[in-house]
Amino acid sequence: MDLETFSPGSGLLEPRAALRSDAPALDLNGTWRFRLSPTANVPDDFAQPAFDDAGWDELPVPSHWNLHGHGAPAYTNVDFPIPVDPPHVPNENPTGDYRRVFDLPEGWTGGRLRFEGADSFARVWLNGHELGFWTGSRLPAEFDAGPYLRPGRNVLAVRVHQWSAASYLEDQDMWWLPGIFRDVTLTRSTADVFVRASYADGRGTLSFEGSGTLSVPELGVADLAPGAEVTLEAEPWTAETPRLYDAVLTLPEETVRLRVGFRTISIVDGVLLANGRPLLFKGVNRHEFHPESGRAVTYETMREDVLLMKRHNVNAVRTSHYPPHPDFLDLCDELGLWVVDECDLETHGFGEVGWRGNPTDDPRYADALLDRMRRMVERDKNHPSVIMWSLGNEAGVGRNLAVMSDWTRERDPSRPIHYEGDRSCAHTDVYSRMYASHAEVELIGRREEAPLDDPELDARRRGMPFMQCEYAHAMGNGPGGLAEYQELFEKYPRLAGGFIWEWIDHGLAHPEYEYAYGGDYGEPVHDSNFVIDGLVFPDRTPSPGLIDLKKVFEPVRFEFGDGVVRVVNGHGFADLSHLEFLATVEADGKTVAEHRLTVPAEGGEVKLPAATGPDPGSEVWLIVRAVLAADQPWAGAGHEVAWGQALLSPLVGEAVEGAPATWTAGLVRDGGEISVGESAFDLETGRLVRLFGVEVEGPRLGLWRAPTDNDTYGGLAGKWRGLGLHRLTHRVDEVEIGDALTVRTRVAPAATDLGLRATYTWTAAGAGLELTVDVEPEGDWADPIPRLGLDMTLPAGAVENVTWFGRGPGEAYPDTGMAARVGRWRASLDEFQTPYVFPQENGHRADVRWADFGAFTVRGFPVFGLTARPWSAFDLDRARHRPDLVPGERVHLGLDLAQQGIGTATCGPGALPAYDLRAGRVTFRLRFEPS
Repeated sequence: MDLETFSPGSGLLEPRAALRSDAPALDLNGTWRFRLSPTANVPDDFAQPAFDDAGWDELPVPSHWNLHGHGAPAYTNVDFPIPVDPPHVPNENPTGDYRRVFDLPEGWTGGRLRFEGADSFARVWLNGHELGFWTGSRLPAEFDAGPYLRPGRNVLAVRVHQWSAASYLEDQDMWWLPGIFRDVTLTRSTADVFVRASYADGRGTLSFEGSGTLSVPELGVADLAPGAEVTLEAEPWTAETPRLYDAVLTLPEETVRLRVGFRTISIVDGVLLANGRPLLFKGVNRHEFHPESGRAVTYETMREDVLLMKRHNVNAVRTSHYPPHPDFLDLCDELGLWVVDECDLETHGFGEVGWRGNPTDDPRYADALLDRMRRMVERDKNHPSVIMWSLGNEAGVGRNLAVMSDWTRERDPSRPIHYEGDRSCAHTDVYSRMYASHAEVELIGRREEAPLDDPELDARRRGMPFMQCEYAHAMGNGPGGLAEYQELFEKYPRLAGGFIWEWIDHGLAHPEYEYAYGGDYGEPVHDSNFVIDGLVFPDRTPSPGLIDLKKVFEPVRFEFGDGVVRVVNGHGFADLSHLEFLATVEADGKTVAEHRLTVPAEGGEVKLPAATGPDPGSEVWLIVRAVLAADQPWAGAGHEVAWGQALLSPLVGEAVEGAPATWTAGLVRDGGEISVGESAFDLETGRLVRLFGVEVEGPRLGLWRAPTDNDTYGGLAGKWRGLGLHRLTHRVDEVEIGDALTVRTRVAPAATDLGLRATYTWTAAGAGLELTVDVEPEGDWADPIPRLGLDMTLPAGAVENVTWFGRGPGEAYPDTGMAARVGRWRASLDEFQTPYVFPQENGHRADVRWADFGAFTVRGFPVFGLTARPWSAFDLDRARHRPDLVPGERVHLGLDLAQQGIGTATCGPGALPAYDLRAGRVTFRLRFEPS
């Protein structure tokens, strides 16, 4: 049957550009009649106009039927959820039948039915006449409707099958969501045009292919004929300066309005250039996704994505792994994002069977792959934001790549071609990798990477620019190592930057779990929470990863010296005239002075005002911020683009070092306790049981943290559990009372001779208590440990808010938290948590000088790390969804000396060696004071 055909479709009109025309059009989105069948072998009598569909359900179009109660979603990353047996598909093949009745306006003649997207195989009838079928789920399809339209009532019928031979081309690490999920239109527009607008030497060159005449009134261009070329004064288009000119294409039957941007993409000496200047991608990979509607996304959602990207200093998008809704590219043109437009192709699941039968190398699939490439290129060819074509993703190697590449190069030589899956780069213009380590990226930057076997291909590849089409896998807590990657990208001209994987967590709204991931719908084959790997949560709330990325991607850098700051312009195409610069002096986290700085448009060294006013002994910081001087289309005036911070005086904790204090308040033995003022210790164990009148447990040494996704997928969590670090035992060897209370302990897991000698020394410090913890490991600790700190708990309600002086306002770990700056911050206990969709270690505040918990304050010497939770790390470890976390009867505080780095080991390298936490001899000192 046709479902198992290699053909991409039948009855289709030639692909053409997505254009805005004044030709009459009918929007056929809305409520359709719908019936779901479990198999494909269903009579097609439903396509007849007289068919009675009164017993059918209703379904909105665009949408996915399994998000509206018809079947259930399923998620896989690599594995196909059906047997790998192309072109065959299972008998169990959910099939959706759609009917839409519409009235044709009086006088209407001719027209085309245009479908922007349907997953995965769709057949169309109009008034009982079959128009044809198409595949290529995220690509447009047009059919000639004219011969079959009737005055008045018309019946459009569509049958969509979930599985087809085309499904083997669409294994794109996302939910399997069938249905008509993009717009349906009846249009009388037939226009097509290919505008070519290049830029060089300060001038734009304009021409076009097609029919009619082209006019650009602002440039004085009127009635330009096809093939004619004009060179004129024009401003260039870039992602930083997205200058567009309104153009009009005049045809006998319609007028088309489009926006033209002049820009030239080139490669010179292995460097990617835009308008003759080096182009550095600060990009993200973006799937189209909404937690309630899946890949049926609205214009408002698309705009929200672009605005969020711009506000977080993202300048580029890879449309992983298919062309997006055409409106998204309009927004990229308007607001300014470089786009790598990717073909609707991924055959990743064939890698699980040794790439046997891979369609990329199967000549029977050649027409289908070329058809997908043609439809993308023709649809999106007029967008200045689209600066590179991608043949697809993770589709292995094979002869069909050459078919796609050769046609594309001939059709549009103005844009480079990308594909990561073939390391030889035989059919591409750029060298692309996924998840290459920092060390490998540096070798590539130096052109010292491992050679290919073929010397000719190797020499060709070494002459190419390099990009990481995916890196810094943003799954859960992380990604770590962002700053080190960016440093390399900016150091070596060959490196054109890269694209973070990925933009959004694909968590589907769920009544029980809040957000669902793989397996939550009972799928027998799934990849669990691997779909929860974005920089924004499903509701598009920025994660700490995105906040960090904004800092790393800042287009302005500050280098502080003695009384001066050097402002470095990191823009590739704009100066600093659109920014204003503000300097703030803070003493112990409180603002004591504010100034405006005058910075040249090109940047440079600026003298700083003298810091006057802070009290002696204060910890004084200077913060310089670059903010928008006026409203921009993507953010309002005052939006912070970049910041830098410099310490003007020593940390307070260093200044108060002194001789150890002694017990000044005296000790009182009361039953089984030793009391010191309003605090008390257990006489037998030496453990603190009451602190300034508040009942407490701890503090005692802790190593465990709820594993992050990176800990788990990178293998560290398995090693930690195997070692028993989640079930430590604490043995008290000695409690000594003298000038200090000294408690000597051994902390160790069962079934090993590894352990830690921990000595707690308590002394009085004015009205407070001072604790020094000396830790000495025993045995060979071969692997990094999760954390090293103190755990203590208080009754629920004892801590409602935390005020601290340290880095904030958000979380920070050794290789994350670049966006956390030193200041005075306040957060409720709820706000202290980072609500990762899959619960894991989170919320750690770093370099804390002091923290006020309401009943008492903790000070570091000089700093400590802090977590505060209404549940334990073990509760966090057991939880699988947000609602699993329920506040308990205790508040759990973590007072940390150090944490293990985060890395990106879910898909890529783990933490860099500098961020590994190794067991060693350390001393940790804290002071507890009544608030």
